[in-house]
Amino acid sequence: MFNLKEMLLPLMLALCIMYPLAFSVSEDILLINYHIHIINDLPLEPPTNVPSLNLHCKSKDKDLGERAMFQHQDYAWDSKINLFRTTLFFCNARWRNKKQRYFEAFKATRDEDRCLDYHFSCIWSLRYDGIYFSSDNYTWTMQYPW
Repeated sequence: MFNLKEMLLPLMLALCIMYPLAFSVSEDILLINYHIHIINDLPLEPPTNVPSLNLHCKSKDKDLGERAMFQHQDYAWDSKINLFRTTLFFCNARWRNKKQRYFEAFKATRDEDRCLDYHFSCIWSLRYDGIYFSSDNYTWTMQYPW
């Protein structure tokens, strides 16, 4: 037979857990289309007709594929933040056969606020000594050394 108390307890418990999560994210944040840019600023080396950087970016749900990039090329995509703020894109950067590094190109909990300044953009620059971040395309800070 149907027992109302047995049914209500799990329902109330679920509501108590989900209610704060549902309202911890502003509705506006969920609608913003963030622009992620990764620029190859590695030094030009011979042979110059061969891309100096291979970049493979993906999330849990979406593989953006691998790109071979020449100097000053921009690899860009857009993403929105999901309800639970778990959106994460990570990349593997390989600079010819010299260096390799995994890095988080977009992490909702880290980037939702810091990427608002410059048209909702997170900008990365891959340089000879590491991977730099900017939220305004003027001020750069190293986030990941090779």
